[in-house]
Parts: sequence; C-alpha cells; structure tokens
Amino acid sequence: MDDNKRAIRDMVVALNEIPGIGWHAIKNAIEHKLWTKDRTKPEAWMAAGFRDDRAEKAANLFRQPFWNTGDDKGWIRAESVKAGIGMDRLLTPFDSGYPFELKHIAQPPWVLYAKGRSELLERPSVAIVGTRMPTAYGRHTADKLAQELSEAGITVVSGLARGIDSRAHEAALKGNGSTIAVLPTPIDTCYPPQNLSLFRNIGEQGLLVSETPLGTKLHPGQFHQRNRIIAGLACATIVVEGARRSGSLITAKFALDWNREIFAVPGPINSPKSEGPNVLIREERARIITGIDDIFDQLLWLRDAAKPWGKQGGHTVGNKEKDERPQLPEEAKLLALLRDRPLSIDELHGLTAIPFGHLNSLLLNLCIKRTIELQPGSIYRIL
Repeated sequence: MDDNKRAIRDMVVALNEIPGIGWHAIKNAIEHKLWTKDRTKPEAWMAAGFRDDRAEKAANLFRQPFWNTGDDKGWIRAESVKAGIGMDRLLTPFDSGYPFELKHIAQPPWVLYAKGRSELLERPSVAIVGTRMPTAYGRHTADKLAQELSEAGITVVSGLARGIDSRAHEAALKGNGSTIAVLPTPIDTCYPPQNLSLFRNIGEQGLLVSETPLGTKLHPGQFHQRNRIIAGLACATIVVEGARRSGSLITAKFALDWNREIFAVPGPINSPKSEGPNVLIREERARIITGIDDIFDQLLWLRDAAKPWGKQGGHTVGNKEKDERPQLPEEAKLLALLRDRPLSIDELHGLTAIPFGHLNSLLLNLCIKRTIELQPGSIYRIL
C-alpha cells in the first residue's frame, strides 16, 4: 500500500471510531483530501462540512501522540489489539482484502472489523435469513440448505440471531464453505448472549465481521445496518421463514435494491411464519427454492466458482457423513411427520398406527443414520 492510500486509510479508521461521525462525514473528509491538511485544527474539518463539536473531536484525535510515532503498520486502537483485531483484520475499501461484492452497494462500510478466517470474504457466498422463532419445517430447511451450500464450497452468511440464523451458521460449519456471521454489536461482543458458544465456534472455524466500533452500546439501528451488510456480502439471499414485516424481509429488500438474487422457501398458506416468503414469491420478487440446485440453475457461474472449496473425494472436512442407505416407506412417513414438529413415540404411534415394537426399531434406525435425534422426554426431532 502506498503512503497516500495508507494516509487515507488511517484517517478513515480513526474517524470511524468517533461517535457521531457518520458515513457522509467520512466521505466529505475524503473528498476534501483532509489527510493532506493540518488535521489538528478544527477549521480544516469545518471546511469539509463537520459541525463545530465534531470538528473539535476530530482535531483532538489527530493531536494524539500515536499519529507521530512513525509506525508503518498504520493506526489501530489498543482495544482492537486486545480483541484480537490486527491491521490485517481491519478492512477498508482501500484494502485489497475488502469484499468485492460489498464495494458495490450503497454506502459500503468504511471499516469492517473481522475476527477469524478473513479469507472467507474472498469466496462466493449466499445469505440465509429468517425468523427467530422458526417451525420444525423452517429449522430443517435452514439446516439442509446451509449444509449443502457449505459442502458445495459456498460460504453461508447470516446474522447470528436466534432461530434460522443460528441453524444456518451451525449447519454451514459442517462443510468446507463455512460461515460468516455479521454482528450488530462490536466484534468482541456476542448478541444474543445465548449464542456465545456458537459465537466462539464461528470465531475459530468461520468469520465474525462488524462495522461497529469497539465500546459502542447496542441500539436498534444497528440491526438495520447489519442486515444491509448481510445482503451486501452475498450474491444471493434465501428467506426461509419470516413475517411480512420481519428483519429477514428488510435484508431481502436490500438485496433487491442491489440487483442480487432472492430465493424464498414456500410454506403453508395458513402459517404466519411463511407469510413473508410467500408474499415475496407471489409478488415475483423472489424465486421459489426447493434445493440448492435452484440457485445453481439461476446463477450458472456459481457452481464452478465454488468448486475449489467443495467436497473433496466425496467427503467434507470436519463433518461425519450421514448413513445414505435408502429410507423405508415407513421411515419416510415418520420423517414427514417430524418435519412439522418434534413428536414423542406415543404421538407417532397415534398418527401412524405402527406397532410399538416396530416403531421403536424404525426410530432407532433413523437415529443411527443421523437423520433424527432423541431428546429428553422421549421426544424425537429432525437433525
């Protein structure tokens, strides 16, 4: 990176850390070439359109001693270093590692804080989003789509929220494509707290990204900003389940605005959880998806682009393959019932009339195949 570009980059990183200085203010600073001027004087900032109080904040920041250390690695806060964010994990549009897809949205983030496998930002990716309270059908669909995409070498992007987001991340970690979690919080903070274990796993096996500076308190607007990055990173967005006014449809709108492909999982007409995807399909803003081949059929380049990271020799790194022996008709009937919701063996007996002894054998066989699992209370659910 040449000295001029480094100076711009350092200025952008520093301004991004100042509360109250937004996207347009940073754009003005770049357009006025403030990295070439005396930034220790508020007048220089006011000439670029900064308000008096923010001009003083910016000038005061550039009076700090770290600007005169001559460190050729650029400026970075000590707090970022403590959080494991080095200069190679702090990306601006002036860095070669900044995601190509993200550059081509309205108001791309000036700074991306990243923790984990930053090389995932250079791979083809698809977003999976949906409700925080999915049905069994939604959970199963998110699992299936995310794992198959990851096994095909495609990175799955989502927002670490409860429900569909979490299921998509967990399933994607089983394949070579892995996953990127876009956070509404700073990179060192997990939200929601219940996802702390998943947050840590993604930080080690996948990638966490955020545009929120360290120390920023969570406020509602950050979820909206997070959703735009999810849509911006991906070449396509899949909406699994969500109400008409859900955050997943906000993500879909961002994707539509930027001419990205939208896919929606159709659901029952009487399910409020499927209202959002069904509306997208009905209004022809999204294509129906029943499997990942629907994405490959629409984006003809995607399969070849993902091949270097797809399954190798029929096996996926870090994932135990399921037993692929053919299902018996009675097994298929049980799976159809369990896709709607978890059920006990008594409930399955009542719905199928299969004798208990034979039913127990069928369920045991499905557990061995890793198609279902037994939960406390003798409840069976789809994996």
